[in-house]
Formats: sequence, C-alpha cells, structure tokens
Amino acid sequence: MSTPTATGVRTQASLGRVHFIGIGGVGMSAVARIMVARGVEVTGSDAKDLPVMADLAAAGAGISVGYSAANLGKAQTVVAGSAIRADNPELQAAHAAGLPVLHRSEALAATMATDQVVTVAGTHGKSTTTSMIAVLLQGAGLDPSFAIGANVPALGVNAASGSSDVFVAEADESDGSFLNYRPRIAVVTNVEPDHLDYYGTAEAVYQSFDRFTELLPSDGVLVACADDDGALALAQRTKARGNTRVILYGTSPDADLRLHDGGPGEVWVSTPAGRFALELQVPGRHNALNAAAAFAVALELGVAPETAAGALAHFSGASRRFELKGGGRGVRVFDDYAHHPTEVRAALAAARSVAGNHKVHVLFQPHLFSRTREFAREFAEALNTADTALVLDIYPAREDPIPGVTSELIAEHLTAGGRLVAADEAVRAIVDAAGPGDIVLTAGAGDVTAYGPLIVEALGG
Repeated sequence: MSTPTATGVRTQASLGRVHFIGIGGVGMSAVARIMVARGVEVTGSDAKDLPVMADLAAAGAGISVGYSAANLGKAQTVVAGSAIRADNPELQAAHAAGLPVLHRSEALAATMATDQVVTVAGTHGKSTTTSMIAVLLQGAGLDPSFAIGANVPALGVNAASGSSDVFVAEADESDGSFLNYRPRIAVVTNVEPDHLDYYGTAEAVYQSFDRFTELLPSDGVLVACADDDGALALAQRTKARGNTRVILYGTSPDADLRLHDGGPGEVWVSTPAGRFALELQVPGRHNALNAAAAFAVALELGVAPETAAGALAHFSGASRRFELKGGGRGVRVFDDYAHHPTEVRAALAAARSVAGNHKVHVLFQPHLFSRTREFAREFAEALNTADTALVLDIYPAREDPIPGVTSELIAEHLTAGGRLVAADEAVRAIVDAAGPGDIVLTAGAGDVTAYGPLIVEALGG
C-alpha cells in the first residue's frame, strides 16, 4: 500500500475502474459511495456481508463477499483498507499485476481534487465538526459533498456527492494520511499528543500539523481553536510563515470569532457583523466550540451569518458522539467514542450538564496498550470527575500486548468511586449504581459500545 505523502494528488479521471478491498468499513464505503455517485465504475469486497454493502450494490457497485483474486476483475486502481493484511489474496494479486494500490485518503483526495475542499483535522472533535459543517451548509442551501467518519442522523448517511463544488471531509491525523488532502479551508479543532504508536514523539505530532497547514494555497485559510493551546500555537506558527490567513474561534480574548457559552439556550458568537445565537441540540462546551468552527467555515463560504446560526439547529449529533441509547427507571444511557483523556473529560462534562443535580456513572474501556501506557494518570483524572467510574480491560485493536500495561495503570489513580470491573459484571455493576435522574455513559473506541443496549435492557428500557 502506498504511504501517505504530501506529494502530488491524483484526479478521479486518472483512476479508471476502482476496486475496494475492505469496502464495508465506514471510511472505505464513504469513498466508494461518492465515486459511484460521480460515475466511477466501482467494485469491492469484504470478509463479511455488511449492511452498507447492499446500499452500495443498489447504487451500482459490484460487490463480493469474501476475498479472492478474481474479485479484482478489470480494476485499474485498487484501494485497500488499513486493516487489510499483506497476505490478502486481492492485495497480492494487485501487486502482482502492477496495479496502483491507494490508501483510502489518496482515493478520497482524487475524488475531490477539482472541488473547493474544507477539511477538519484535530486530535478530538473531527467527526462532530465535519458533521456540523455539512448539516449547516445543507441547511443554507449549498448542498455540499461530504465524507465523515461517523454516521450522522441529520444527514442520513456518512458520505454523499452534492450538487455544489464544496466538499467537506474529515481529515485523520492518526497515520499521517491527512497530508494527502489539498484543502482551501482547513479547520483544526485541537492539537495534542496522541497516536504515539505511529508518531513516536509529541514533537512529531506537532510537526505533522505544521505540514498540514503548509498545504493551504495562497488564498487558503486556517480556522483554528483559540481555546486549545496546541491549536493556538499552530495558528501562531502558521501566521509567522506569513502566507496563510488565520481565523481563530473560541471563548478566548484572542479569538476573531468569539464564542459566549452560557449553557443550553445561551450560546452565541460575536463577529464584526454582530452577535448571533446558536441553537444547539447537543450539550457541552466542546460542542459549542465545534459549532463556532462550523459557523466560521460557513461565513468563509459566503453564507449569511443569520442563515448559518439558524441552520445549526438541525444538527442532532453524530453516531457514538454522546449518542442517546435509551433508558429505564429514570436513568438515561449515552454512548461516546471518547478514547483520549481530553475526550473523556469533555464527554463527562457534557453528561454532567445533562444530569444537573443527579449523578454521572461511566463505563470506560481503554483503547490500545500504547495509549494506556502514555496517558494512564490523565485517564484516571478525567474519570474521577464522574461519581462512578468502572474500567474494563484494554481493547487491543491493532496492537499486541505490552508487558506490564493493563487497566490497573489507570485504576491505581482512581478515587473512591472508581474501580476495575470484569466484562461479565459490568452491566450489573453500573445498573446497581444508577438511580432515577442519573446519567450512564459508555465510553471508548472499542466494543464497549455494545454495553449500552445491554444496560438499557437491564434497566427495563
């Protein structure tokens, strides 16, 4: 598979017939969906018959279940998902035939090469902010194309080809692949050390974001959060280069677009054109900041501020971003993808704002041994803001175990309301802790999301 680089971007026309290995993944299916809508001949395969594959087949893609070299057919370009192993028969056949094998981000970059591109990057908040921008622009009548790493109820899908020349895309920094895009507007929500299994050092993370902003053209703009130290430092370094316009948003006095967040119903932004109320269905300061970023992008694209502010009311959230799963006995159960200490703290703050005078209980699953090793104390400090914090074993994802790295590294820093919990005890433990009016939150990037419905069921919901 080709390594993400900051060099030349292909165009859609140069790809020819495209075959996706692992087409059922959320990111892969997004790119495939847009290509089909734009007239590209697409085939694809996956190990399992996933629901999205039926949607793609109905749209005109050739779909196969199971991997076989024959599935490549007459493909001229191959796109391989990040989870595809080197011994995959289709990947081996593509290499043997000398076909170009692209990273998903390279395929997406080729698809949007002629559009006016808005990318959203950052350690946290990418999916929500990208979703907000797409919903806002749809509400303002711009009908953008979009590709998002989560399903969005207000949009119906996580990717679509719109009728305008605006393309909004989530830009993932986890493997450096965001350097394959060529945005005109780049949003950076925050910059913190993460994905150190890939980058190695915090400094390498910061350097990667510098390279990302260097991709902006002479008429481009960086929209960055003034409330985040990492994003603000990035903005200052970008300004110092002298060739990129920078817009800061946030509650900070340094912000060009100033956010005033007094809680639900009391969120507005101040601009040179006046002050505009933002009607938000989603709680939390982090979501108010994401909304301010979306508002700033809309203004850059020529949307009237009154229209932009009103259109945000249509955003009801993204999948696994403080998503209500149900409830019972007066207890509401939410699920969140939070897998970094800052994200966990933000999700719990949102839960606290919803709970009011009642309690907040979290079931947390650490994601990756390396991340747990790097941030164990920070995870515990975030979890200690809950009344009850139950911690599951680490979800390994792509990693092999690291000697001495277990969830105990987090548990040893938990206060009285926190402890380790076995998988078969977790549902009962969290249900026993919760009372009427309380909020239960399942958090993590692994299979902890499956516990939400089980908790709802145990509550009689």
